[in-house]
This record gives sequence, structure tokens and C-alpha cells, in this order.
Amino acid sequence: MPKIIVLPHEELCPDGAVLSAEAGETVLDVALKNGIEIEHACEKSCACTTCHVIIREGFDSLDESDELEDDMLDKAWGLEPESRLGCQAKVTDEDLVVEIPKYTLNHAAEDH
Repeated sequence: MPKIIVLPHEELCPDGAVLSAEAGETVLDVALKNGIEIEHACEKSCACTTCHVIIREGFDSLDESDELEDDMLDKAWGLEPESRLGCQAKVTDEDLVVEIPKYTLNHAAEDH
């Protein structure tokens, strides 16, 4: 069973975590079901960047991002070559090391 190693994040996961995942689950779903409340303003529809994560290890095991995800990622704060949207990055049979960026852009929340 693949694992997702979440690097420490000051607010969401201060000590980091090692999470069991099923192949086909998204990084976001695995985090949420384990109590790591990564924001997901568009309800996992690939319409925002609030679930932006950086895949530090295992990036090549993921399916390639599609054009819609790439267009969204272009708007993400702190974009890196290994950036993915957590709602789109599906676990395969390899372990992943994931970093949750310190900041996200949530245009919906900023409008309030």
C-alpha cells in the first residue's frame, strides 16, 4: 500500500504525517480523511489553486497534469516544477513526499 509522507506544515500538520493511501485516491482526499484540512475552495473541481501541493518525491509516478490543471497551476502562489493540485494528483503504487505550501490563493475568500 503506497504512503504519502506529508512534510511538516506550521498550521495544518505541525509534526508532518505518514498516511496510507489506496492507488487511485487523490492526495487531497487522503489528506482530508486523515484530518489534514488542506483548503479546497472549488470542492475538488480543478477550478482554483487552494489545494496546491508540491510533490518532493514520487512526482514521476503521477499521471501527467492536463491542460486545465496546468492553467490553474499557473495562478498558484509559489509554483514549482513539481507542483500539482491535490485534487488532481492521484496516488499510484509509489510513495509520495508532499509539501503543503505556506500560502495559497483563495480568491473566493479574499472577496468577502
